[in-house]
Parts: sequence; structure tokens; C-alpha cells
Amino acid sequence: MCAVAATTTTMTPIFSSPKIASLLCKSSSLNSSTSSSSPRSLSTPMNLHVSASSSPSPSSVSHVDTVLKRKRPARIHVPHSMPSIGFGILETPEVMEEEGEGYSVYCKRGRRRISAMEDRFSVSVGIQGDSRQAFFGVFDGHGGAKVAEIAAKRLSENVIDQVWRRTESEVEEAIKDGYLMTDREVSEEGGGACCVTALIRNGNLAVSNVGDCRAVLSRNGRAEALTSDHRAGREDERNRIEKSGGYVDCCGGGWRVQGTLAVSRAMGDEHLKQWVISEPESRVMKIEDDCRFLILASDGLWDKVTNQEAVDMVEAVCGVEIKKNRPINPKLIMSACKQLVTLSTSRGSLDDTTVMIIQLN
Repeated sequence: MCAVAATTTTMTPIFSSPKIASLLCKSSSLNSSTSSSSPRSLSTPMNLHVSASSSPSPSSVSHVDTVLKRKRPARIHVPHSMPSIGFGILETPEVMEEEGEGYSVYCKRGRRRISAMEDRFSVSVGIQGDSRQAFFGVFDGHGGAKVAEIAAKRLSENVIDQVWRRTESEVEEAIKDGYLMTDREVSEEGGGACCVTALIRNGNLAVSNVGDCRAVLSRNGRAEALTSDHRAGREDERNRIEKSGGYVDCCGGGWRVQGTLAVSRAMGDEHLKQWVISEPESRVMKIEDDCRFLILASDGLWDKVTNQEAVDMVEAVCGVEIKKNRPINPKLIMSACKQLVTLSTSRGSLDDTTVMIIQLN
């Protein structure tokens, strides 16, 4: 906003899809061409009136020569895309997606966005060579995509490193340390990012979040929120901020920390770090037979779609495979992701939206 000790953990990190549409989930490439055209001279004045009764003085001749010989400065080459630091245009695709065994994720740029899409995701599967151990994350940037970009690359590594150093009873503390370590790594980038993550290990599910990205579990078709949004207007969060010397004010129709930020926890946001903390809230639970799938999504979905509506749509698309307790075709999961994003957009969402669905049983 620290170097991490090397770990012997074996994992297969996935940050973006190998498909062309997802290549820029890593880091956007810019047109770096800097060629410029040759300087052009000023056009010759249309009329130069010289008195016939007298010869021009040396000073006037010098003045005319100067006008005729003066050159224009070289043109400045302006590339079609400029780097975005919280504003401007950055070359990124309209959508990014990834499919894998038991999961799919789909990101779509919001219609109001004039800058680069700020949502990111990350997946690490096959941790320590075990396909049943994995780490998933959804990241929603604000004030630019840089913090979300770095956090998507580094948080999984930091959390996994910390978790595998600890005992089962220390998982929540290990996840918190991974979050705080990542926050320090993005402290100088400007902007911030909300995120929600899920760690699957030894038959347990550990879900954590900062900000308003959310995790929703389907228990035999019944929606259960596993995270609580860190909104500035949440009573316990507002009390925490006020006790630390800050304030929460109503601006633009919503509660905001110091009158600016709508979330009370996030990665980055160094200028508000005294009040906007990066310590996550976590929940660890056993994956039971009735735990069908998990939805991780940014607020672009949850602002327009209820938890139960989201679960119902996934059940409608993937219901047959889910009820038979067999692996779901990733293309079906992807279809459910896309339909959820479409539903949110049809209800007026203008925000970037990311939906990730993970099969648990």
C-alpha cells in the first residue's frame, strides 16, 4: 500500500484465462510507439507590402527572414491509449473469463466505466499437488485497477504461505497475516480494492473478505451469506471509525468514510488507512454434503441481485448435475456466471461485475 519467505508449497496459480479475451487480466499492454513527424515550417504570409519609394531597412529585412524561416515545433505523438492512474483510458477487454474443473469466472466491464475495468480475479488450484486444495479470489478495484491487479497476483501466495506454516486452529490468523502482508505491498500504489477469497483445504472452507465483495453458499438450494459487507454505514464499522478519530458522513445518497469512500475495509487506500483497515473477517466451516456450490462476486452483482436469486439461477442452469452430486460441466457453470451478470445489467447495474462459481460437493 515485504518480502515473503519462500515456501515449498506446490501450486498451479491461474490469474487470467489463456484465451485472448482474458490476456489483459494480467497487466495491460500499452501502445508504446513514440514516432513523431518531421517539423513543418510556417506557411508563407499571404501578402508582404513593401513601399516602392524606399528600400526596406536592414531591420525590416531581418524581421521578414525570421518570419519566413521560423519552424513549428515537432508534433507530439499522443498514443490511442494512455496509462490509467485512477482515470483515463487503459486498453483492457470488455470481458475476462476462465474455466476450470469445478469452477468458472466471468468479468464484464461496467457501462459507466470510462477507464479500464477495475475488477480482477485469481485462482490457485492443485496446492501441494492436491486437486482438492485451492484458493479463489475476486477483487474489485476503486481509484484505478493497480491495487486489484497486484492483490490478485500476491494475496493467494501470501495467504497460502502463511496457512501452510500454521496449524489447523490458526487458519484465521494466518489468513489475516496474508491479507495484511498484501496490503503493505500495495501501500504506495494509490487507489484501493475490495476482495473476497475462499480457501479450500482438508475438507474445510475458509471464506474471508474486506469491503463489499460477497460470498454466498448454496445449502441444498438455500442461500447463505458467508460474509458481511463492510459498508461505511454498518453500525459496528461506523463506531470503530469514530473511536479512531474519523467520521462517517452521508454524501451522494450513501454513507462514506471521511465523506469519500463507501466501504470501511479495503486493500490500499493509504490516505484513509487510519480508518479503512485491511484486516479481513473470516469464517471457517466444514464442507458438508449439503454444500452444493459457492458464489464469489463483486458488488456489481449484489447491488442488483439478491443472494437467493443468485443461487436460484445457478440451480436452474446446473440443477441436474448438482442434484445428482456429480461434477458440473464448466461450460454450464460459465453460462450461469454470464446469466447472473446479464441479470444485474438488465436491472440497471453500471458497475464492473465479476461472478465466480465454485462447485463444492
